[in-house]
Amino acid sequence: MFDIFLQALLLRGGYNAALVAIGAGLLGAAAGSGGTFLFLRKRALVSDAVAHATLPGIGVAFMIMVAMGGDGRNLVGLLAGSAVTAALGLLCVQWMTRHTRLAEDAAIGAVLSVFFGVGVVLLTVIQTMTRGNQAGLEGFLLGSTAGMLFSDAVVIVVGGALIVLSIIWLRRPMTMVAFDAEFAAASGINVNRMDLAMMGLVTAVTIIGLKLVGLILIVAMLIIPPVTARFWTDRTDRVIWAGGLLGGMAGYFGAALSTVAPNLPTGPIIVLVSFGLFAVSLLLAPGRGVLASLWRRRQFQLRVHRRQGLLALARTERIFDPLTLSVLLREKLIRQDQVATPKGARMARAALEDERRWTRAREVYQDEAVISRYDGLTPIGEVLTPDEIAHLDQLTGTAAKERNSNGA
Repeated sequence: MFDIFLQALLLRGGYNAALVAIGAGLLGAAAGSGGTFLFLRKRALVSDAVAHATLPGIGVAFMIMVAMGGDGRNLVGLLAGSAVTAALGLLCVQWMTRHTRLAEDAAIGAVLSVFFGVGVVLLTVIQTMTRGNQAGLEGFLLGSTAGMLFSDAVVIVVGGALIVLSIIWLRRPMTMVAFDAEFAAASGINVNRMDLAMMGLVTAVTIIGLKLVGLILIVAMLIIPPVTARFWTDRTDRVIWAGGLLGGMAGYFGAALSTVAPNLPTGPIIVLVSFGLFAVSLLLAPGRGVLASLWRRRQFQLRVHRRQGLLALARTERIFDPLTLSVLLREKLIRQDQVATPKGARMARAALEDERRWTRAREVYQDEAVISRYDGLTPIGEVLTPDEIAHLDQLTGTAAKERNSNGA
């Protein structure tokens, strides 16, 4: 089984299998990078409406090709029909959003349900037709590569490559529009035209991915990779490239993995691989991952207990909190009898001195920007400059002299 998977990864599993793997990789890269713009623009659900709006077009295109004397299974013709109804569904969403009081999510729900219902009715009618080759049309729902022809694989490969090239060409203006539409308009970019290009690319990804992933699951290919990429970086341009890379990996590895289980549809396997990458990122990403967040929370908790313990040592107070005691003992700042070690005594004096200096700083500096820099844990030398610290010490010394003279 592993040998079959390895051969598929190395593109040695057959000509059609190699084309499917390459096409799935290109489609995943196009979906991941193109979906990033929807993710940044907060229009992720639009892709769902576009995907479901393709189903009536498939049915109508099949009927037209059968009426013209064909068998109705020509992939280019089916994709052309799906493109027409997908564009129509997108226009309906935009029209209802702009000219009615419906919110965008309500318009998407209406278009999604109505178009998908019409598509199911058309597929049911097609199954009763005596002409044409109806077998396999349901594969457009979840994707299917079992009956894929060489010409079908070529369409997917060429279409995926063209979409990737288009995204590379338009990435800068679309990034500006997705991140800040008002700034993009002020910079001379036609926002409406870029929105149209963005939706056009997403529609193209949806149509090309119908045969491979299916209209129900193509939405996952558009959304999961950019969401996964967001765990690893805060920069928009890197999210685009990372989303494309993760989508391409999911498509390529998923298509290769489907050769091991030929009875399972390729689309769901690709989506599951994509979700696997998401789950790993959710747990292990250094900046936003769950484990990293738990680590930072734990370190912050230890810093708080260390600081409070040192202040208690400096004030000769008894420590009762078990975690504070364990932190001080583990770092060898106190002995078992709660007597400070030389290192602990030195750090305790420094902590108490920091508290006194910050008390004085709050009296001297009325600027909130200065005071807000202190979190109660960081040493003052990492927040204020040496000149500022010397100034505080000078003021503290002057105040002490005045108190002594007044007491005398």
